[in-house]
Amino acid sequence: MDRTLFLERIIERKSPWDIAVIGGGATGVGIAVDAASRGYDVLLLEQSDFGKGTSSRSTKLVHGGVRYLQQGNISLVIEALKERGILLQNAPHLVHDLQFIVPNYQWWEAPFYGIGLKVYDLLAGKYGFGPSKVLSKEEVLKRIPTLEQDGLRGGVNYHDGQFDDSRLLVNLAQTAAEQGACLVNYAKVGSLSKDKDGFANGIDFIDCETGKSYSLPARCVINATGPFCDAVRQLDDPNAAPIIAPSQGVHVVLSRDFLPRDTAIMVPHTRDGRVMFAIPWNGHVVVGTTDTPISTATLEPKALESEVDFILETASDYLAKRPSKNDLLSVFTGIRPLVDAGDSSNTSVLSRDHTIQISKSGLLTVTGGKWTTYRKMAQDAIDQAAVLGHLEERPCITRELRIHGYHRHSEKFGDLAGYGSDAVLMEELAHKRPELNESLHSSLPIRGVQVVWAVRNEMARTLDDVLARRTRALYLNVRAARDMAPKVAEIMAKELGLDDAWIKNQINEFERIAGCYDINSLMDEIKQKNNFLRNGDD
Repeated sequence: MDRTLFLERIIERKSPWDIAVIGGGATGVGIAVDAASRGYDVLLLEQSDFGKGTSSRSTKLVHGGVRYLQQGNISLVIEALKERGILLQNAPHLVHDLQFIVPNYQWWEAPFYGIGLKVYDLLAGKYGFGPSKVLSKEEVLKRIPTLEQDGLRGGVNYHDGQFDDSRLLVNLAQTAAEQGACLVNYAKVGSLSKDKDGFANGIDFIDCETGKSYSLPARCVINATGPFCDAVRQLDDPNAAPIIAPSQGVHVVLSRDFLPRDTAIMVPHTRDGRVMFAIPWNGHVVVGTTDTPISTATLEPKALESEVDFILETASDYLAKRPSKNDLLSVFTGIRPLVDAGDSSNTSVLSRDHTIQISKSGLLTVTGGKWTTYRKMAQDAIDQAAVLGHLEERPCITRELRIHGYHRHSEKFGDLAGYGSDAVLMEELAHKRPELNESLHSSLPIRGVQVVWAVRNEMARTLDDVLARRTRALYLNVRAARDMAPKVAEIMAKELGLDDAWIKNQINEFERIAGCYDINSLMDEIKQKNNFLRNGDD
């Protein structure tokens, strides 16, 4: 994972790439893994950082989707449960079993949800994580002592998977590189090239770091840009009708005091028709999510005050200690690339199945879907791409392909558990440079060695890359992330050979980004907009 070496490969290459992938989220990187492991020559370009968009902003669950079971989408649930099991098998250092409780406050809830979750167990089959069961009130409170007790009758316990989304994505990028793929972040595609018959045969991109332009031939071009896929489709055909109905989901992060044990809460039906989760994650509690239709996808979406209020109100119905805005350590927002059915204004009912579309020029767009099913999405896309690019047909091998960092007992590495087998090399580095062993903040178990490792081995290029996605500091505690920023920037600058001006620019840019995660900054911005609107009316 060396950006400079990848760019050198691009410059030196004379023949067309078999497959060029646009987009470095879960779908695009998954496609690169699949294609490279089949032996194809693969290039992947990402306009920002890997997982900058929604792939780092999920609910942190690898799950079949209890909600989709409620909707009757049995095929999606079965596929997702199977993929959940495959992910646990191939990345046990990042995926683990998490127990959930559905609290029951009405007499009918225990039999209703109990039967539904037994069906969930049956659909999982051999990929199941554990059987569900009905619990008494006393058993529920033993597992979740902070649950609201007034009216509590009991609950239903079931199993699903949890993971760290952007850590998995980085490991997938490393896996793709190990299989021979060439991946470049901060590379923005500006146009597609076409042959005399109008068939897409290459891409033009700009290296965002140097401003240099490159034109690269490819036998097949895949658009895997998630909520941004319509913009790429319109590079191919300016008249292409949009197929994405973007929706944003907000999560809030609380201290572990609100959920001190290792059991999560699942609320099966909120007033907007979604399920809501409160889950322990990296020593904190993540609560979400919402489903709000939006008009435009952006790289740094912002939560609406109404969304934050909705989450806090719903959580207050189930937690004995009512969370408020003052309790929020971070707020993060992701955008779902939902495929527009053309007949629904309610994005919560749009399908989460993935879609593959092939344009007249042969541009293959794959979108929709969910994190859990990224591998199957990639398999389907490459099966089609091989035909489009007149490539030799080769079987998919990713069902058994171990993901970089694979380790069955990585918990023994403590705060480096999420790095899996890389933790051994990181500890060796910290031993050689003891200053890297020091914690960067008292509120988060993040050390300098993680910063150096991110720059050297994970293609981190900016302060945001490290604090948001290589570590999860920004998602866990925005204030702590801001406090760490100057020190992290100094470590990065030394590794990258950059000067004080770069450090200053990075800190300023990170401050801007951090405002999107800080509830106080978000509320101040809303007040300013409201004042502007009132003054405009006057």
